Amino acid sequence: MVIEQTKWVSTHVDEERVMLLQKNLKIHPVLCRFLVDRGINTFDQAKRFFRPSLRELHNPFLMKDMDIAIGRINDAIYYGEKILIYGDYDVDGTTAVATVYSFFKNFCKNIDYYIPNRYKEGYGVSYEAIKWAKENNFTLIICLDCGIKAIEKVAYAKSIGIDFIIGDHHLPGVELPPAVAVLDPKRSDCNYPYKELSGCGIGFKLAQAYCIFNRKDIQLVYDLLDLSVVSIASDIVPIAGENRVLAFHGLDKLNEKPQPGLRSMIQLSGIKTKLSISDIVFVLGPRINAAGRMDDASDAVKLLTATGLNGHADNGAEILQQRNTERKEVDSTITQEAVNMIINDEVQLSKKSTVLYKPDWHKGVIGIVASRLMQRFYRPTVILTRSNDMVTGSARSVKNYNIYEAINACSELIDQFGGHKYAAGLTIQPKNVDQFIKQFETYVNDTITDEQLVPEIIIDADIRLKDITDQFYNILKQFAPFGPANMKPIFRATGVYDTGHSGIVGETHIRFNIKQKDSFSVKGIGYGMSHFFEIIESGQPFDICFTIEENNFRNQTSLQLNVKDLKPSEVNALTVG
Repeated sequence: MVIEQTKWVSTHVDEERVMLLQKNLKIHPVLCRFLVDRGINTFDQAKRFFRPSLRELHNPFLMKDMDIAIGRINDAIYYGEKILIYGDYDVDGTTAVATVYSFFKNFCKNIDYYIPNRYKEGYGVSYEAIKWAKENNFTLIICLDCGIKAIEKVAYAKSIGIDFIIGDHHLPGVELPPAVAVLDPKRSDCNYPYKELSGCGIGFKLAQAYCIFNRKDIQLVYDLLDLSVVSIASDIVPIAGENRVLAFHGLDKLNEKPQPGLRSMIQLSGIKTKLSISDIVFVLGPRINAAGRMDDASDAVKLLTATGLNGHADNGAEILQQRNTERKEVDSTITQEAVNMIINDEVQLSKKSTVLYKPDWHKGVIGIVASRLMQRFYRPTVILTRSNDMVTGSARSVKNYNIYEAINACSELIDQFGGHKYAAGLTIQPKNVDQFIKQFETYVNDTITDEQLVPEIIIDADIRLKDITDQFYNILKQFAPFGPANMKPIFRATGVYDTGHSGIVGETHIRFNIKQKDSFSVKGIGYGMSHFFEIIESGQPFDICFTIEENNFRNQTSLQLNVKDLKPSEVNALTVG
Protein backbone atom coordinates (compact mmCIF):
# COMPACT_ATOMS: atom_id res chain seq x y z
CA MET A 1 0.00 0.00 0.00
CA VAL A 2 2.07 2.90 -1.24
CA ILE A 3 0.44 6.25 -0.52
CA GLU A 4 -0.48 8.16 -3.67
CA GLN A 5 -3.13 10.43 -2.20
CA THR A 6 -2.28 13.49 -0.11
CA LYS A 7 -4.70 15.95 1.44
CA TRP A 8 -3.97 19.67 1.07
CA VAL A 9 -5.09 21.72 4.06
CA SER A 10 -5.08 25.52 4.01
CA THR A 11 -4.22 27.56 7.09
CA HIS A 12 -6.53 30.33 8.25
CA VAL A 13 -5.46 33.66 9.73
CA ASP A 14 -7.22 36.89 10.69
CA GLU A 15 -7.26 38.78 7.38
CA GLU A 16 -7.98 42.08 9.14
CA ARG A 17 -4.76 41.74 11.12
CA VAL A 18 -2.91 40.92 7.91
CA MET A 19 -4.18 44.13 6.28
CA LEU A 20 -3.24 46.27 9.31
CA LEU A 21 0.26 44.79 9.44
CA GLN A 22 0.71 45.25 5.69
CA LYS A 23 -0.06 48.97 6.06
CA ASN A 24 2.71 49.25 8.68
CA LEU A 25 5.36 47.10 7.03
CA LYS A 26 4.68 47.84 3.35
CA ILE A 27 5.64 44.34 2.27
CA HIS A 28 3.73 41.72 0.28
CA PRO A 29 0.49 40.72 2.08
CA VAL A 30 1.44 37.04 1.83
CA LEU A 31 4.52 37.75 3.96
CA CYS A 32 2.34 39.64 6.46
CA ARG A 33 0.06 36.59 6.53
CA PHE A 34 3.00 34.44 7.63
CA LEU A 35 3.88 36.93 10.39
CA VAL A 36 0.32 37.03 11.73
CA ASP A 37 0.26 33.23 11.69
CA ARG A 38 3.32 33.38 13.97
CA GLY A 39 1.62 35.74 16.41
CA ILE A 40 3.32 38.88 15.08
CA ASN A 41 0.96 41.84 14.74
CA THR A 42 3.08 45.00 15.10
CA PHE A 43 6.12 46.63 13.55
CA ASP A 44 8.17 46.17 16.75
CA GLN A 45 7.27 42.49 17.01
CA ALA A 46 8.27 42.00 13.38
CA LYS A 47 11.57 43.78 14.00
CA ARG A 48 12.38 41.47 16.92
CA PHE A 49 11.39 38.45 14.84
CA PHE A 50 13.61 39.37 11.91
CA ARG A 51 16.51 40.56 14.10
CA PRO A 52 16.68 38.23 17.13
CA SER A 53 18.97 39.68 19.80
CA LEU A 54 20.95 37.87 22.49
CA ARG A 55 19.70 40.58 24.82
CA GLU A 56 16.29 38.90 24.57
CA LEU A 57 17.56 35.75 26.32
CA HIS A 58 15.75 35.21 29.61
CA ASN A 59 17.46 35.55 32.98
CA PRO A 60 18.61 31.98 33.73
CA PHE A 61 17.88 32.48 37.43
CA LEU A 62 14.17 32.50 36.58
CA MET A 63 14.59 28.72 36.26
CA LYS A 64 13.73 26.80 39.43
CA ASP A 65 16.83 25.61 41.35
CA MET A 66 19.31 27.53 39.16
CA ASP A 67 20.63 29.47 42.17
CA ILE A 68 21.12 26.20 44.07
CA ALA A 69 22.90 24.62 41.09
CA ILE A 70 25.33 27.53 40.75
CA GLY A 71 25.99 27.53 44.48
CA ARG A 72 26.83 23.82 44.43
CA ILE A 73 29.11 24.21 41.41
CA ASN A 74 30.89 27.15 43.00
CA ASP A 75 31.51 25.07 46.12
CA ALA A 76 32.83 22.16 44.06
CA ILE A 77 35.24 24.39 42.17
CA TYR A 78 36.38 26.22 45.33
CA TYR A 79 37.09 23.00 47.23
CA GLY A 80 38.69 21.21 44.28
CA GLU A 81 36.05 18.49 43.95
CA LYS A 82 35.94 16.31 40.86
CA ILE A 83 32.99 17.12 38.58
CA LEU A 84 31.58 14.69 36.03
CA ILE A 85 29.47 15.93 33.09
CA TYR A 86 27.02 13.18 32.10
CA GLY A 87 24.68 13.06 29.11
CA ASP A 88 22.63 11.00 26.70
CA TYR A 89 24.20 9.38 23.62
CA ASP A 90 22.21 11.29 20.98
CA VAL A 91 23.02 14.66 19.37
CA ASP A 92 21.26 16.69 22.06
CA GLY A 93 23.00 14.82 24.85
CA THR A 94 26.48 14.93 23.33
CA THR A 95 26.25 18.63 22.41
CA ALA A 96 24.96 19.38 25.92
CA VAL A 97 27.91 17.56 27.49
CA ALA A 98 30.33 19.25 25.07
CA THR A 99 28.90 22.69 25.92
CA VAL A 100 29.03 22.33 29.70
CA TYR A 101 32.36 20.48 29.74
CA SER A 102 34.03 22.99 27.38
CA PHE A 103 32.70 25.91 29.42
CA PHE A 104 33.55 24.71 32.92
CA LYS A 105 37.00 23.43 32.07
CA ASN A 106 37.89 27.16 31.90
CA PHE A 107 37.37 27.28 35.67
CA CYS A 108 37.76 23.71 36.92
CA LYS A 109 40.75 21.41 36.43
CA ASN A 110 39.10 18.35 37.99
CA ILE A 111 36.46 17.78 35.34
CA ASP A 112 35.61 14.95 32.96
CA TYR A 113 32.64 13.65 30.97
CA TYR A 114 30.79 10.36 30.65
CA ILE A 115 28.39 9.09 27.96
CA PRO A 116 26.61 5.77 28.64
CA ASN A 117 26.94 2.97 26.12
CA ARG A 118 23.64 2.43 24.30
CA TYR A 119 24.07 -1.35 24.27
CA LYS A 120 25.65 -2.03 27.66
CA GLU A 121 23.96 0.62 29.83
CA GLY A 122 20.90 1.78 27.90
CA TYR A 123 19.20 5.16 28.05
CA GLY A 124 19.59 7.64 30.90
CA VAL A 125 21.47 7.46 34.17
CA SER A 126 23.12 4.07 34.76
CA TYR A 127 24.33 2.36 37.92
CA GLU A 128 27.54 1.52 36.04
CA ALA A 129 28.26 5.22 35.56
CA ILE A 130 27.60 6.03 39.21
CA LYS A 131 29.90 3.22 40.34
CA TRP A 132 32.58 4.41 37.91
CA ALA A 133 32.22 7.94 39.28
CA LYS A 134 32.64 6.66 42.85
CA GLU A 135 35.71 4.61 41.94
CA ASN A 136 37.25 7.70 40.35
CA ASN A 137 36.43 10.03 43.27
CA PHE A 138 33.82 12.25 41.59
CA THR A 139 31.52 13.96 44.09
CA LEU A 140 29.32 15.98 41.72
CA ILE A 141 27.58 14.79 38.54
CA ILE A 142 25.96 17.34 36.24
CA CYS A 143 23.47 15.28 34.25
CA LEU A 144 22.14 16.68 30.97
CA ASP A 145 19.29 15.68 28.59
CA CYS A 146 18.24 12.82 30.87
CA GLY A 147 17.78 11.98 34.53
CA ILE A 148 14.42 13.57 35.26
CA LYS A 149 12.95 10.17 36.19
CA ALA A 150 16.11 8.55 37.61
CA ILE A 151 14.79 8.63 41.18
CA GLU A 152 16.33 5.40 42.50
CA LYS A 153 19.68 5.94 40.78
CA VAL A 154 20.10 9.50 42.02
CA ALA A 155 19.15 8.30 45.52
CA TYR A 156 21.79 5.56 45.26
CA ALA A 157 24.42 8.11 44.21
CA LYS A 158 23.48 10.32 47.15
CA SER A 159 23.86 7.38 49.52
CA ILE A 160 27.48 6.90 48.44
CA GLY A 161 28.44 10.57 48.58
CA ILE A 162 27.77 11.79 45.04
CA ASP A 163 25.54 14.80 44.42
CA PHE A 164 23.53 15.26 41.23
CA ILE A 165 22.52 18.39 39.37
CA ILE A 166 19.97 17.41 36.73
CA GLY A 167 19.46 19.55 33.61
CA ASP A 168 16.69 17.95 31.58
CA HIS A 169 13.94 19.09 29.22
CA HIS A 170 11.70 16.03 29.28
CA LEU A 171 8.39 15.94 31.14
CA PRO A 172 8.91 15.03 34.83
CA GLY A 173 6.87 12.49 36.71
CA VAL A 174 4.96 13.26 39.89
CA GLU A 175 8.10 12.71 41.97
CA LEU A 176 11.44 14.38 41.22
CA PRO A 177 14.82 12.73 41.80
CA PRO A 178 16.53 13.66 45.11
CA ALA A 179 19.14 15.79 43.35
CA VAL A 180 20.74 18.92 44.79
CA ALA A 181 19.09 20.85 41.94
CA VAL A 182 16.66 19.87 39.18
CA LEU A 183 16.70 22.25 36.22
CA ASP A 184 13.72 21.54 33.97
CA PRO A 185 11.37 24.25 32.65
CA LYS A 186 8.64 21.60 32.42
CA ARG A 187 8.56 21.22 36.21
CA SER A 188 5.08 22.21 37.40
CA ASP A 189 6.65 24.57 39.94
CA CYS A 190 9.07 26.23 37.49
CA ASN A 191 8.10 29.68 36.26
CA TYR A 192 10.77 29.93 33.57
CA PRO A 193 9.13 31.80 30.65
CA TYR A 194 10.17 29.42 27.88
CA LYS A 195 9.41 25.71 28.20
CA GLU A 196 10.84 24.23 24.99
CA LEU A 197 14.63 24.42 25.43
CA SER A 198 16.67 21.45 24.24
CA GLY A 199 18.87 19.53 26.67
CA CYS A 200 21.82 21.48 25.32
CA GLY A 201 19.79 24.65 25.83
CA ILE A 202 19.51 23.81 29.56
CA GLY A 203 23.30 23.40 29.62
CA PHE A 204 23.69 26.76 27.91
CA LYS A 205 21.49 28.41 30.57
CA LEU A 206 23.60 26.82 33.32
CA ALA A 207 26.77 28.28 31.82
CA GLN A 208 25.04 31.64 31.33
CA ALA A 209 23.99 31.67 34.98
CA TYR A 210 27.54 30.89 36.12
CA CYS A 211 28.87 33.85 34.12
CA ILE A 212 26.25 36.23 35.49
CA PHE A 213 26.69 35.19 39.14
CA ASN A 214 30.49 35.12 39.05
CA ARG A 215 30.87 38.10 36.69
CA LYS A 216 32.73 36.13 34.04
CA ASP A 217 32.94 37.07 30.36
CA ILE A 218 29.61 36.05 28.77
CA GLN A 219 31.40 35.62 25.45
CA LEU A 220 32.71 32.31 26.80
CA VAL A 221 29.13 31.06 26.62
CA TYR A 222 28.29 32.71 23.30
CA ASP A 223 31.34 31.01 21.74
CA LEU A 224 29.49 27.70 22.21
CA LEU A 225 26.29 28.72 20.44
CA ASP A 226 27.12 26.58 17.40
CA LEU A 227 26.66 23.52 19.62
CA SER A 228 23.26 24.86 20.73
CA VAL A 229 21.93 25.19 17.18
CA VAL A 230 23.12 21.68 16.31
CA SER A 231 21.10 20.37 19.26
CA ILE A 232 18.02 22.50 18.50
CA ALA A 233 17.91 21.33 14.88
CA SER A 234 18.66 17.67 15.58
CA ASP A 235 16.30 17.27 18.54
CA ILE A 236 13.45 18.84 16.52
CA VAL A 237 12.40 21.30 19.24
CA PRO A 238 10.37 24.41 18.27
CA ILE A 239 12.42 27.17 16.64
CA ALA A 240 10.46 29.92 18.32
CA GLY A 241 10.92 32.14 21.36
CA GLU A 242 14.29 31.69 23.05
CA ASN A 243 15.18 28.78 20.75
CA ARG A 244 14.88 31.11 17.75
CA VAL A 245 17.41 33.49 19.32
CA LEU A 246 19.82 30.64 20.10
CA ALA A 247 19.38 29.08 16.65
CA PHE A 248 19.77 32.40 14.79
CA HIS A 249 23.04 33.30 16.48
CA GLY A 250 24.18 29.68 16.61
CA LEU A 251 23.93 29.45 12.82
CA ASP A 252 26.01 32.61 12.50
CA LYS A 253 28.67 31.04 14.72
CA LEU A 254 28.48 27.73 12.84
CA ASN A 255 29.02 29.50 9.52
CA GLU A 256 31.67 31.99 10.66
CA LYS A 257 33.80 30.28 13.31
CA PRO A 258 32.60 26.81 14.31
CA GLN A 259 34.20 24.59 16.94
CA PRO A 260 37.20 22.77 15.40
CA GLY A 261 35.34 19.45 15.43
CA LEU A 262 32.30 20.87 13.69
CA ARG A 263 34.54 22.67 11.21
CA SER A 264 36.23 19.36 10.32
CA MET A 265 32.86 17.67 9.90
CA ILE A 266 31.64 20.45 7.60
CA GLN A 267 34.79 20.27 5.47
CA LEU A 268 34.61 16.47 5.25
CA SER A 269 30.90 16.57 4.31
CA GLY A 270 31.66 18.72 1.28
CA ILE A 271 29.14 21.46 2.08
CA LYS A 272 30.24 24.61 0.23
CA THR A 273 27.29 26.94 0.83
CA LYS A 274 26.12 28.67 3.99
CA LEU A 275 24.74 26.07 6.38
CA SER A 276 21.03 25.94 7.22
CA ILE A 277 18.95 24.02 9.76
CA SER A 278 18.37 21.38 7.05
CA ASP A 279 22.12 20.87 6.68
CA ILE A 280 22.34 20.17 10.40
CA VAL A 281 19.37 17.80 10.34
CA PHE A 282 20.48 15.81 7.30
CA VAL A 283 24.29 16.12 7.33
CA LEU A 284 25.86 17.02 10.69
CA GLY A 285 23.28 15.50 13.05
CA PRO A 286 23.36 11.98 11.57
CA ARG A 287 27.16 11.93 11.74
CA ILE A 288 27.14 12.86 15.43
CA ASN A 289 24.34 10.38 16.15
CA ALA A 290 26.20 7.62 14.31
CA ALA A 291 28.83 7.50 17.03
CA GLY A 292 26.33 6.23 19.60
CA ARG A 293 24.29 4.18 17.13
CA MET A 294 27.21 2.14 15.84
CA ASP A 295 29.76 2.26 18.67
CA ASP A 296 30.64 4.73 21.46
CA ALA A 297 29.04 8.20 21.65
CA SER A 298 32.06 9.43 23.63
CA ASP A 299 33.74 9.71 20.23
CA ALA A 300 31.23 12.46 19.40
CA VAL A 301 32.01 14.43 22.57
CA LYS A 302 35.72 14.01 21.98
CA LEU A 303 35.25 15.53 18.53
CA LEU A 304 32.97 18.36 19.71
CA THR A 305 35.38 19.36 22.48
CA ALA A 306 38.54 19.18 20.35
CA THR A 307 40.56 22.39 20.64
CA GLY A 308 42.25 22.38 17.26
CA LEU A 309 45.66 22.21 18.93
CA ASN A 310 45.94 18.52 18.08
CA GLY A 311 44.69 16.13 15.43
CA HIS A 312 41.53 15.17 17.30
CA ALA A 313 39.22 17.34 15.20
CA ASP A 314 40.18 15.94 11.79
CA ASN A 315 40.67 12.39 13.06
CA GLY A 316 37.42 12.50 15.01
CA ALA A 317 35.48 13.78 11.99
CA GLU A 318 36.83 10.91 9.90
CA ILE A 319 35.79 8.38 12.58
CA LEU A 320 32.25 9.76 12.67
CA GLN A 321 32.14 9.86 8.86
CA GLN A 322 33.01 6.16 8.80
CA ARG A 323 30.46 5.36 11.52
CA ASN A 324 27.79 7.20 9.52
CA THR A 325 28.68 5.30 6.35
CA GLU A 326 28.28 2.05 8.30
CA ARG A 327 24.98 3.31 9.74
CA LYS A 328 23.61 4.16 6.28
CA GLU A 329 24.50 0.72 4.94
CA VAL A 330 22.84 -1.06 7.86
CA ASP A 331 19.85 1.29 7.80
CA SER A 332 19.34 0.79 4.05
CA THR A 333 19.57 -3.00 4.30
CA ILE A 334 17.13 -3.28 7.18
CA THR A 335 14.69 -0.78 5.65
CA GLN A 336 14.55 -2.77 2.40
CA GLU A 337 14.09 -6.01 4.34
CA ALA A 338 11.21 -4.46 6.26
CA VAL A 339 9.59 -3.04 3.12
CA ASN A 340 9.74 -6.47 1.48
CA MET A 341 8.11 -8.05 4.54
CA ILE A 342 5.14 -5.72 4.01
CA ILE A 343 4.73 -5.60 0.23
CA ASN A 344 5.06 -9.38 -0.11
CA ASP A 345 2.42 -10.14 2.50
CA GLU A 346 -1.25 -9.39 1.78
CA VAL A 347 -2.09 -9.56 5.48
CA GLN A 348 0.56 -6.95 6.31
CA LEU A 349 -0.63 -4.72 3.48
CA SER A 350 -4.19 -4.75 4.77
CA LYS A 351 -3.30 -3.72 8.33
CA LYS A 352 -3.67 -0.23 9.77
CA SER A 353 -0.41 -0.53 11.72
CA THR A 354 3.05 -1.90 11.07
CA VAL A 355 4.77 -4.01 13.73
CA LEU A 356 7.78 -5.96 12.49
CA TYR A 357 10.24 -8.08 14.47
CA LYS A 358 13.53 -9.61 13.48
CA PRO A 359 16.04 -10.62 16.17
CA ASP A 360 19.19 -9.70 14.24
CA TRP A 361 18.26 -6.15 13.24
CA HIS A 362 20.69 -3.54 14.53
CA LYS A 363 19.32 -1.82 17.63
CA GLY A 364 21.03 1.45 16.75
CA VAL A 365 19.00 2.07 13.58
CA ILE A 366 15.52 0.71 14.32
CA GLY A 367 14.26 4.21 15.11
CA ILE A 368 15.36 5.41 11.69
CA VAL A 369 13.78 2.36 10.03
CA ALA A 370 10.51 2.98 11.90
CA SER A 371 10.47 6.57 10.61
CA ARG A 372 11.13 5.49 7.03
CA LEU A 373 8.39 2.86 7.07
CA MET A 374 5.90 5.25 8.69
CA GLN A 375 6.55 7.78 5.92
CA ARG A 376 6.26 5.21 3.13
CA PHE A 377 3.15 3.34 4.31
CA TYR A 378 1.79 6.15 6.48
CA ARG A 379 0.51 4.25 9.49
CA PRO A 380 1.63 3.80 13.15
CA THR A 381 4.82 1.76 13.09
CA VAL A 382 6.83 -0.27 15.59
CA ILE A 383 10.14 -1.93 14.71
CA LEU A 384 11.44 -4.59 17.13
CA THR A 385 14.76 -6.38 17.52
CA ARG A 386 16.50 -8.62 20.07
CA SER A 387 18.84 -6.99 22.57
CA ASN A 388 20.50 -9.38 25.03
CA ASP A 389 17.62 -11.37 26.58
CA MET A 390 14.89 -8.85 25.73
CA VAL A 391 13.16 -7.42 22.67
CA THR A 392 13.51 -3.69 22.24
CA GLY A 393 11.56 -1.45 19.90
CA SER A 394 11.11 2.02 18.46
CA ALA A 395 7.73 3.44 17.49
CA ARG A 396 6.72 6.31 15.20
CA SER A 397 3.29 7.69 14.44
CA VAL A 398 1.30 9.57 11.83
CA LYS A 399 -0.10 13.04 12.43
CA ASN A 400 -2.81 13.33 15.09
CA TYR A 401 -2.51 9.73 16.30
CA ASN A 402 -1.10 9.09 19.78
CA ILE A 403 1.16 6.06 19.56
CA TYR A 404 2.12 6.38 23.23
CA GLU A 405 -1.51 5.66 24.18
CA ALA A 406 -1.62 2.73 21.75
CA ILE A 407 1.46 1.21 23.40
CA ASN A 408 0.04 1.95 26.85
CA ALA A 409 -3.06 -0.05 25.88
CA CYS A 410 -0.75 -3.07 25.63
CA SER A 411 1.16 -2.26 28.83
CA GLU A 412 0.47 -5.61 30.50
CA LEU A 413 2.65 -7.21 27.80
CA ILE A 414 5.47 -4.66 28.09
CA ASP A 415 8.27 -4.49 30.65
CA GLN A 416 9.16 -0.84 30.04
CA PHE A 417 8.14 1.95 27.70
CA GLY A 418 8.35 5.71 27.36
CA GLY A 419 8.02 8.52 24.86
CA HIS A 420 5.34 10.85 23.60
CA LYS A 421 2.53 11.20 21.04
CA TYR A 422 4.60 10.62 17.91
CA ALA A 423 7.63 8.62 19.06
CA ALA A 424 8.23 6.03 21.75
CA GLY A 425 10.49 3.20 22.82
CA LEU A 426 9.65 -0.07 24.52
CA THR A 427 11.16 -3.23 25.99
CA ILE A 428 9.29 -6.53 25.91
CA GLN A 429 9.95 -10.19 26.67
CA PRO A 430 10.34 -12.41 23.59
CA LYS A 431 7.42 -14.61 24.65
CA ASN A 432 5.06 -11.59 24.47
CA VAL A 433 5.98 -10.35 20.98
CA ASP A 434 3.30 -12.20 19.00
CA GLN A 435 0.55 -11.19 21.39
CA PHE A 436 1.77 -7.59 21.39
CA ILE A 437 1.62 -7.45 17.58
CA LYS A 438 -1.99 -8.70 17.62
CA GLN A 439 -3.12 -6.47 20.47
CA PHE A 440 -1.45 -3.35 19.08
CA GLU A 441 -3.06 -3.84 15.65
CA THR A 442 -6.47 -4.40 17.27
CA TYR A 443 -6.18 -1.20 19.30
CA VAL A 444 -5.00 0.87 16.30
CA ASN A 445 -7.69 -0.60 14.05
CA ASP A 446 -10.36 0.35 16.61
CA THR A 447 -9.11 3.87 17.30
CA ILE A 448 -7.59 5.31 14.12
CA THR A 449 -9.75 6.98 11.46
CA ASP A 450 -9.36 6.69 7.71
CA GLU A 451 -8.58 10.42 7.59
CA GLN A 452 -5.60 9.92 9.92
CA LEU A 453 -4.16 7.42 7.44
CA VAL A 454 -3.98 10.04 4.68
CA PRO A 455 -0.92 12.33 4.82
CA GLU A 456 -1.49 16.08 4.83
CA ILE A 457 0.35 19.01 3.31
CA ILE A 458 -0.35 22.28 5.10
CA ILE A 459 -0.73 25.12 2.59
CA ASP A 460 0.34 28.44 4.10
CA ALA A 461 -0.74 30.71 1.24
CA ASP A 462 -1.87 30.89 -2.36
CA ILE A 463 0.40 32.88 -4.64
CA ARG A 464 0.66 33.95 -8.27
CA LEU A 465 3.88 32.92 -9.96
CA LYS A 466 4.47 36.53 -11.05
CA ASP A 467 4.78 37.53 -7.37
CA ILE A 468 7.79 35.27 -6.81
CA THR A 469 10.48 37.92 -7.24
CA ASP A 470 13.94 38.43 -5.81
CA GLN A 471 12.56 41.14 -3.54
CA PHE A 472 9.85 38.79 -2.23
CA TYR A 473 12.39 36.01 -1.60
CA ASN A 474 14.88 38.32 0.13
CA ILE A 475 12.28 39.02 2.80
CA LEU A 476 11.03 35.42 2.91
CA LYS A 477 14.46 34.04 3.73
CA GLN A 478 14.66 36.35 6.75
CA PHE A 479 12.00 34.12 8.33
CA ALA A 480 14.80 31.56 8.78
CA PRO A 481 15.97 29.61 10.66
CA PHE A 482 13.12 27.32 9.72
CA GLY A 483 11.96 24.38 11.79
CA PRO A 484 9.10 23.26 14.07
CA ALA A 485 6.81 26.21 14.97
CA ASN A 486 8.42 28.14 12.09
CA MET A 487 8.35 25.81 9.13
CA LYS A 488 9.41 26.94 5.68
CA PRO A 489 6.14 28.21 4.11
CA ILE A 490 4.41 26.01 1.55
CA PHE A 491 2.69 27.86 -1.29
CA ARG A 492 -0.03 26.79 -3.71
CA ALA A 493 -0.25 27.97 -7.31
CA THR A 494 -3.34 26.99 -9.30
CA GLY A 495 -3.94 26.71 -13.02
CA VAL A 496 -0.29 26.37 -14.02
CA TYR A 497 0.78 24.60 -17.18
CA ASP A 498 3.87 23.31 -18.90
CA THR A 499 5.75 25.63 -21.26
CA GLY A 500 6.87 22.58 -23.23
CA HIS A 501 10.30 22.52 -21.58
CA SER A 502 9.60 20.39 -18.49
CA GLY A 503 11.20 16.95 -18.40
CA ILE A 504 12.23 13.93 -16.37
CA VAL A 505 15.73 14.00 -14.88
CA GLY A 506 17.58 11.30 -12.99
CA GLU A 507 14.83 8.78 -13.92
CA THR A 508 12.50 9.68 -11.02
CA HIS A 509 12.57 13.49 -10.75
CA ILE A 510 10.88 16.27 -12.74
CA ARG A 511 12.53 19.46 -13.90
CA PHE A 512 9.61 21.91 -14.15
CA ASN A 513 9.33 24.81 -16.56
CA ILE A 514 5.86 26.24 -16.01
CA LYS A 515 3.78 29.41 -16.14
CA GLN A 516 0.38 30.91 -15.52
CA LYS A 517 -1.61 33.03 -17.96
CA ASP A 518 -0.19 36.32 -16.66
CA SER A 519 3.28 35.17 -15.55
CA PHE A 520 6.74 34.63 -16.88
CA SER A 521 8.02 31.05 -16.93
CA VAL A 522 9.27 29.64 -13.64
CA LYS A 523 11.61 26.72 -13.06
CA GLY A 524 11.31 24.07 -10.38
CA ILE A 525 12.30 20.61 -9.25
CA GLY A 526 10.05 17.78 -8.05
CA TYR A 527 11.96 14.94 -6.42
CA GLY A 528 10.51 11.46 -6.96
CA MET A 529 7.57 12.90 -8.91
CA SER A 530 8.15 11.39 -12.37
CA HIS A 531 4.85 9.46 -12.10
CA PHE A 532 3.09 12.85 -12.49
CA PHE A 533 4.69 13.61 -15.83
CA GLU A 534 1.74 12.39 -17.90
CA ILE A 535 -0.42 15.10 -16.30
CA ILE A 536 2.20 17.77 -17.01
CA GLU A 537 2.79 16.95 -20.66
CA SER A 538 -0.96 16.66 -21.38
CA GLY A 539 -1.10 20.45 -21.76
CA GLN A 540 -3.95 20.66 -19.26
CA PRO A 541 -3.63 22.98 -16.23
CA PHE A 542 -2.62 21.61 -12.85
CA ASP A 543 -2.12 22.89 -9.30
CA ILE A 544 1.13 22.62 -7.38
CA CYS A 545 2.25 23.15 -3.81
CA PHE A 546 5.87 24.08 -3.23
CA THR A 547 8.51 25.90 -1.25
CA ILE A 548 10.79 28.53 -2.76
CA GLU A 549 14.55 28.13 -2.70
CA GLU A 550 17.76 29.27 -4.32
CA ASN A 551 19.42 27.07 -6.91
CA ASN A 552 23.18 27.43 -7.20
CA PHE A 553 24.52 26.06 -10.49
CA ARG A 554 27.85 26.89 -12.10
CA ASN A 555 28.27 29.94 -9.88
CA GLN A 556 24.86 31.23 -10.96
CA THR A 557 22.11 31.68 -8.35
CA SER A 558 18.44 31.71 -9.32
CA LEU A 559 15.10 31.09 -7.65
CA GLN A 560 13.34 27.78 -8.16
CA LEU A 561 10.27 26.01 -6.84
CA ASN A 562 10.71 22.83 -4.82
CA VAL A 563 7.46 21.10 -5.75
CA LYS A 564 5.99 18.87 -3.04
CA ASP A 565 2.78 17.67 -4.72
CA LEU A 566 0.70 18.11 -7.87
CA LYS A 567 -2.97 17.71 -8.77
CA PRO A 568 -4.98 18.21 -11.96
CA SER A 569 -6.50 21.68 -11.84
CA GLU A 570 -10.20 22.39 -11.72
CA VAL A 571 -9.48 25.56 -13.72
CA ASN A 572 -10.46 25.27 -17.39
CA ALA A 573 -7.44 25.09 -19.65
CA LEU A 574 -8.76 27.93 -21.83
CA THR A 575 -8.60 30.37 -18.91
CA VAL A 576 -4.89 29.88 -18.43
CA GLY A 577 -3.65 29.13 -21.92
